[in-house]
Amino acid sequence: MRRIRRACPRASRPPRTPSRAGRARARPDPPTGPPRPIWILAIGVTLAACGDTGLGPPPAAGPIDLASPWTVVTPEAVDVDPDLVAAAIADAHAIPRLRSVLAVKDGRLFLERYFDGQTAAALADVRSVTKSVVATLAGLALERGAIRSLDQPIGELIPAEVASLTPAQEQITIRHLLTMSAGFEWDESGGGGDYTIWILSPDPLGTLLARPLIHAPGTQFTYNSAAVHLLGVALAEALHEPLPEFAARELFLPIGIERADWEPLPGAYVNGGSGIDLRPRDLARLGQLYLQDGISGTRRILPAGWVGMVTRPAYDWRADFGSLRRYTYGELWWISEGEPETAFCAWGYGGQYVYVVPDLSLVVVATTDWRGLSSEGGTGPLERQVLAVIVDRLHRAARGIGSGASEPAVAPFRRPASGFPVRVGGGASAP
Repeated sequence: MRRIRRACPRASRPPRTPSRAGRARARPDPPTGPPRPIWILAIGVTLAACGDTGLGPPPAAGPIDLASPWTVVTPEAVDVDPDLVAAAIADAHAIPRLRSVLAVKDGRLFLERYFDGQTAAALADVRSVTKSVVATLAGLALERGAIRSLDQPIGELIPAEVASLTPAQEQITIRHLLTMSAGFEWDESGGGGDYTIWILSPDPLGTLLARPLIHAPGTQFTYNSAAVHLLGVALAEALHEPLPEFAARELFLPIGIERADWEPLPGAYVNGGSGIDLRPRDLARLGQLYLQDGISGTRRILPAGWVGMVTRPAYDWRADFGSLRRYTYGELWWISEGEPETAFCAWGYGGQYVYVVPDLSLVVVATTDWRGLSSEGGTGPLERQVLAVIVDRLHRAARGIGSGASEPAVAPFRRPASGFPVRVGGGASAP
């Protein structure tokens, strides 16, 4: 696979982080194996602000220019309760696997902490946050005419030499893949199961397509990372270029993201369902882009209406997970209606979050070290700890100074039941 590089000018180049070559593809506990090539973000021009350090000017009214450095402020400067922020930091220090937590309000960075030697320059493998990136690329592909609509069948996009689709599989649409309703027999609950079988396969695409369709497409929610990889393949074929190259030019460069690694899979495609590496500050840029309805400064990046569509519930079921109340699914984004303010988030295995609260102009990012979690009882305890920092502390803090004066009791975790009544099917599982 061709290696694609882009670096800042030497004077401002950030410190290198370890290469991902050789990083295993299994989830949750990767096996050892031979090195694999990596995709490195390719950008053909130099940003005006290469790097992302120091204090920036006060943001202008309206959407901030995401290609500019973050403006760093105190919590009080953006009317965020400092006591709850201090409590969030204390709670974060008590989570051994937490590696970063950042928070932005009104387009200004008021909290940034790294743990266990992590730095702002280090890339974080954010697992299923990749899905929300791929959803974003689907919107860009639609706007550029590479796909004619979200209801276009993938049989029109994926040639026979790439994958042998059955007649039923040919009728799966882009929208079915965005809403996790393709209909394949699949179970990756707990972060392993079918995912581990799939990711270790020498033919990931063929492994998925060998599974039967046990539900009519568009009728049942089934969390399926391999199906989102199928979406990535369909998009790459429609665009006639690899996803990393398209993402670099059309999404990452315009919002100031200079570095990204994509996890390669056999067959010349990157993993569309998991495994992108981004810096925490750049994850905040992605969240802020969605907070700003797809606009950076004066430039519209995403199609008008796209953010509202993919962050709108696609199902009627609701469930609770730790501090995340009444969560459900949209189009490769999760939605929570449990607080007075609705939030939506990109959610990756083991506590990777890009959490957005539009009514409070808030974006929170958290990353963790997820490797080896299966030997420690799974992802649930860690994810609940991280969500408590995000929801119980920082979400509440963003309501204003003094919002932490009274501390409500946190309700106990309730495991989602199966078979929720839904508009197009049922069932729920966290990533």
